[in-house]
Order: sequence, then C-alpha cells, then structure tokens
Amino acid sequence: MSWFIRKDKGIQTPTEMKREAPDGLWYQCPNCKKVMHTREHKLNAYTCVHCNFHEKIGSDAYFSILFDDNQFTELDATMISADPLNFVDTKAYPDRVKSTISKTGLRDAVRTAYGPMNEAPITIACMDFGFIGGSMGSVVGEKIARAIDHSLNTNTPFLMISRSGGARMMEAGFSLMQMAKTSAKLALLAEAKIPYISLLTDPTTGGVTASFAMLGDFNIAEPGALIGFAGPRVIRETIGKDLPKGFQSAEFVLEHGFLDFIVDRKDLKDKLSSLLQMLK
Repeated sequence: MSWFIRKDKGIQTPTEMKREAPDGLWYQCPNCKKVMHTREHKLNAYTCVHCNFHEKIGSDAYFSILFDDNQFTELDATMISADPLNFVDTKAYPDRVKSTISKTGLRDAVRTAYGPMNEAPITIACMDFGFIGGSMGSVVGEKIARAIDHSLNTNTPFLMISRSGGARMMEAGFSLMQMAKTSAKLALLAEAKIPYISLLTDPTTGGVTASFAMLGDFNIAEPGALIGFAGPRVIRETIGKDLPKGFQSAEFVLEHGFLDFIVDRKDLKDKLSSLLQMLK
C-alpha cells in the first residue's frame, strides 16, 4: 500500500520538472487586498467580487463590455499628435508621443467607434488614462468632434467615457481650444435632439470636467470615481479651509446635484440601453 504511505522524506521532484503558476492568473484587489481569479474579475466587468471596487480600465475593456460581441468599427484610428509648439521638457514632445505609443499600443488618449449595443446603434468615445494621463490635446478634441459628427450624420446616440488628468501642457493653448471646440459640437447634437450621455470615471478632472464631461443630457458616473476641476490640495490652499469628507467623489458630486445617477459597471450596458429606449 505504498501509494498512501510516504516512503521518502522531502520533495523528490527534480528542478526541471517544477511548474510555476503562469503570470496574470490571479488578481489582487487594491482596495480589499483579496485575491480572485483573473478570469472571474474580467467576467465581473473588472470589478472586485468581494468589495465591488471598480478597477481602472481602458477603451479595450469598455468596448468589449458595451458593444455586442465586441463588434465595432473604429473611427480615425491612425490619427496622432503633431508638435505645434516644438515643446521640450525632459524629452521632446514627439519623442514622448512615440514612446507612449510604443508602450501602450494606443495612438492617443481617446478612441472612438460605432457599433451595436443591445442591437441598437451607438457611437462611443472612450478616453485612455494610460496615454499621458488621459490628457486632452488636439487629437483628443478632433477625434471627439468627428465622433459627434458621425452621430449627427447617422442619427445615433453619443456616449462619452471620460478619464483624464486635464489639458495637455505640451500643447498649451491648442489643448484649451478643444474645450470650446467639443462644446460647440455638442450644441449641434443638442439642436438635432440626439441623446448625449456622459460617463465620468476615475479620475475625471481639469479641462475635461470643465467642458464635454459635464455637458451630457445625462451625466452619470461609476462608484467612487474622482470628479473635479482642480485638485484637493490646490482648492484647500486657495480657500484656506479644510474640505468635506469624500470631497470630489462621485457620491459627493451626486449628492450636490452635479450628477444624475451612479451606475455599477456590471449594469452599465443595460442601464444605458434602458435610458436610450426611454429617450426615443
């Protein structure tokens, strides 16, 4: 019965026979520190199955969540930033753009696409924080403007998913001009009575908050998202007072009337479809 009796002490497996767990198999929630299977985390719309913490995700993940069977047509996929100011900090701006493209696989801080969502057509612009902090430059403004034009031409609802640190300093005034440009395009969308829904995710700050992110027919947010214009430290030093607890969280902003509702990412697709159905 040696099958059930350990005859030799210690582990006898040769080193070359040992197997390591593959990288990326497990996900540890940064909020509650509990571990779950990566596949389980993905199936749960990249939210923690234990505490419902919403992990920061990019356009790839949002498109897979919202478009039916991840089927969509991307708009202006090859557009990249120029260097109108010949800007140099620790490196030249064109070099920074090239290295970021190489590192992230993205062309800029926003991707735009159209396709079916619960069998109804929709145009979506989604920002990627991984590209220079989701900063708003000329390409971001132009791609959003063209996505709005697509909504106007096809009479389809427009969804903007914002995640940004604000204006891109390397483009200075050119970046700030995108606030007016996108706002003007959204006014045309309103005139045509085509629904515009703005989804604010963590974080949405700066010039993005001050323009298209807060101009939706419905402004909605994910739980716990940081939403604001200037940072808490700047505001505290400006007004000389301590800020309320939870200041600039989605829940605080909702309570003070700047959001219509907060939506769990797992329910996002169905909530959006229901909302657009009511607006028909």
